[in-house]
Amino acid sequence: MSESPSLIMVQFLNWVAERPRTREQAVEAWHSCPHISAWEDAIVGGYVRTENDGRRTIMLTPRGRAVLEQATVRALVTSAPRRRAAAESRRH
Repeated sequence: MSESPSLIMVQFLNWVAERPRTREQAVEAWHSCPHISAWEDAIVGGYVRTENDGRRTIMLTPRGRAVLEQATVRALVTSAPRRRAAAESRRH
């Protein structure tokens, strides 16, 4: 994926990855206007799928898992210089 996912998309994918969720839970938890967009964008983008398992469980797709992993790596790389600077300032 060449462009970075939005913060709300990363939050949604993290939420899905935490534990099994049903479609009903997703709609209930992500019902406000910008949140429902993340839900819809995740489906359209192929980041999540709904399993036909009687509960309609939402799962990350391989693409969704990759987007989440990329966002995690980006966050770690971005925060590393700040952590080093903070450690340096504590030493002085």
